[in-house]
Amino acid sequence: MTYSVAVSGASGYAGGEILRLLASHPDVEIRTVTAHSNAGQPLIEHQPHLRSLAHLTLQETTPDVLAGHDIVFLALPHGQSGQYTQTLADTPLVIDAGADHRLTSAADWDEFYGGDFREPWTYGVPELPVAGGRQRANLVGASRIAAPGCNASTVALSLAPGVAAGVVDPSDIVSVLAVGPSGAGRSLKPHLLASELLGSASPYSVGGVHRHIPEIRQALVGAGARGDVRISFTPVLVPMARGILATTTAPIAPGVTDAEIRDAWESAYRGETFVQLLPAGRFPRTADVLGANTALLGLAIDRAANRVVVAAAVDNLVKGTAGAAIQSMNIALGLPEDRALTVNGVAP
Repeated sequence: MTYSVAVSGASGYAGGEILRLLASHPDVEIRTVTAHSNAGQPLIEHQPHLRSLAHLTLQETTPDVLAGHDIVFLALPHGQSGQYTQTLADTPLVIDAGADHRLTSAADWDEFYGGDFREPWTYGVPELPVAGGRQRANLVGASRIAAPGCNASTVALSLAPGVAAGVVDPSDIVSVLAVGPSGAGRSLKPHLLASELLGSASPYSVGGVHRHIPEIRQALVGAGARGDVRISFTPVLVPMARGILATTTAPIAPGVTDAEIRDAWESAYRGETFVQLLPAGRFPRTADVLGANTALLGLAIDRAANRVVVAAAVDNLVKGTAGAAIQSMNIALGLPEDRALTVNGVAP
């Protein structure tokens, strides 16, 4: 069976990455691409790297244009997807790459986003440890999927194995991330100009205000966190177009051995294709995951500070967004999970 697909927000970075991956997917046909201010223009003018999709023209993002497809991807700014989801009730599978359907708490939505709270959908991080197994099981047959926030899923995948096994204390998590500006979308913003970024690094959303914080807490509670989940989360913009390098630490629980700590992460991700724990003493680089649907983790045990340290690298547009969405789509449809996805990056 070939599934018909529409992708909204197709002129942006997330929409473009969804299209790049879907273009090599043998079970889908991309029939419709939409945008807002760029409607009526050829897709190739905004995504010149997508040569195989040069025949497509951007249409307006309206319920009528999106209707009638088997699968709809919503790659829209936060707060905009929700206006379409009610009108797509007859669409068999809808995947939201924005935040509108990620959070289960209306209070968290009000505090970190504001506006209308939408019902939570199945969270699109298949490998994430949850009570009784992995999030993958919840995605089988799902009809509504919330793709993750790139920073949130990177940190959650970094620490969830230790939380689930009870080997770390989630009440004192510290995470510092080096992130590329493509995670902020394609709209023109002065602080994302090359002249502002090149040769510089700058923190943003400092002091507990970043919108991905409640998403991380939610994921770690779902993994079985005992007690409060408190996180100090500081992202730093660095001059690389893509990528996240997240360094996350948490206190070691009393009486836990080094072997038990290592085993928690090895057991959690043993056999996983797209989340891989590196050998002891090895740590990832963002360059190693560029273009790949891979999350690479390096684990250290700092006994002097009594903390576990996890360094994680992902491509924010692939495993952080579009790759996670398509991986979740594959699972929901009963297709091979790795269809149209790769563990191989590009170099140099």
